[in-house]
Amino acid sequence: MFNIKNILFFVCVGMVSVLMVSCGEKALFDDNIAIKQGVWTPDENALFEVNIQDTTISYKFYINIRHTEAYRFSNLYIFMNTRFPNGNITRDTLECLLATPAGKWLGKGFGELKDNQILLNSALRFPLKGKYTFELEQGMRVKELKDITDIGIRIEKSF
Repeated sequence: MFNIKNILFFVCVGMVSVLMVSCGEKALFDDNIAIKQGVWTPDENALFEVNIQDTTISYKFYINIRHTEAYRFSNLYIFMNTRFPNGNITRDTLECLLATPAGKWLGKGFGELKDNQILLNSALRFPLKGKYTFELEQGMRVKELKDITDIGIRIEKSF
């Protein structure tokens, strides 16, 4: 038999659940590209096109990296070329730390795969409306970088 306390309890639990789901950050852009056979070569770049319409707000910009536990380095250097809507291009060198100095992986995940979401900028403002192209290239000075399985970017509103 239901009484007022039980009904109020279920209503409160339902409202809290709805609030928790609706408060989750929704990405403006979140995409990953699988690296063929887990071997990333310098001539296989990952391209991402993002349409930016609101230049008045700040965004969080992340690099997504998935690797296996067999990855032999504690970091990953990436060259990021950004093409702006007006055609201008910038090139940045990024160092992404994947393990502690003691060798413990920083990424999340159980088993062989580790997922990393590395925050590059917590308050990025895009200066122009339009299409931005982000090109990620491995910069590790090896011809075949093994055990990187996926690379991507995530852009979400910064609140």
